[in-house]
Amino acid sequence: MSIGNSPEDERPFEDDREQALSVGRALKQARIDAGLTVDDISNATRVRIAIVHAIEADDFAPCGGDVYARGHIRTLAKAVHLDPAPLLAQYDADHGGRPAPTPAAPLFEAERIRPERRGPNWTAAMVAAIVAVVGFVGFTAFKGGDDSGAKSQVAEGSTPSVSKSASHTPKNNKPATPKSDPSDSAIAAAPQDKVTVQVSAADGRSWISAKDHNGRLLFDGLLKQGESKTFQDSDKINLVLGDAGAIQLYVNGKKIEDDFQPGAVERLTYTKGDPQVG
Repeated sequence: MSIGNSPEDERPFEDDREQALSVGRALKQARIDAGLTVDDISNATRVRIAIVHAIEADDFAPCGGDVYARGHIRTLAKAVHLDPAPLLAQYDADHGGRPAPTPAAPLFEAERIRPERRGPNWTAAMVAAIVAVVGFVGFTAFKGGDDSGAKSQVAEGSTPSVSKSASHTPKNNKPATPKSDPSDSAIAAAPQDKVTVQVSAADGRSWISAKDHNGRLLFDGLLKQGESKTFQDSDKINLVLGDAGAIQLYVNGKKIEDDFQPGAVERLTYTKGDPQVG
């Protein structure tokens, strides 16, 4: 909950108005002028109360980086009816300029290159050795069976040309049916009477929040690159994506093809049936 009983208790002295407002002070003053509390802003924007307090105090460390801080500033400014452009420009000036569109690309590229340095494939070698041993044992048993069959034919006075045991009919080996990707099968098997949302951090990390139709918090935290979360509800799933450009969504068994921008904060609601935003 916010400190104080009402927004009026947070109004600054007149002397403070004469000084140039920082980004946080401007957002706080606009919120107070609009008659809103920190709780009101948090409920309207889905930005956590602690982060709202920190931003209004010009402490952007809890945001998790410049990309998230700029997204939160834009969201809070719209909630209190301020133009976010001047605030973002002031933030960029105070923090060394606007970040590059893909600042994390060198790190992620390094992570992609690193796994290519692999040692010997011992698993493949073991499989090949096992196949060779099994083949040798089968061949030995096959030859042993032929020798015993020939000896029995000679003892009984029968000729090899009329013996049925001397002929071997090759068996037709049917090609193995290719198996589908387990993740694709799991997505395709999403129940029709529920809404199923899978969130994957495919291109980077992102803070996400998920709630069910009753507003109960299902998850609130940082999703690292390569990690994924699946949420399911009988009616709807409400999502907040801190960096939507890094996220890949599968809703009710279908891939969402929305062109989310890097660093963009997206608020989405999905319901049962076709994966359309509610």
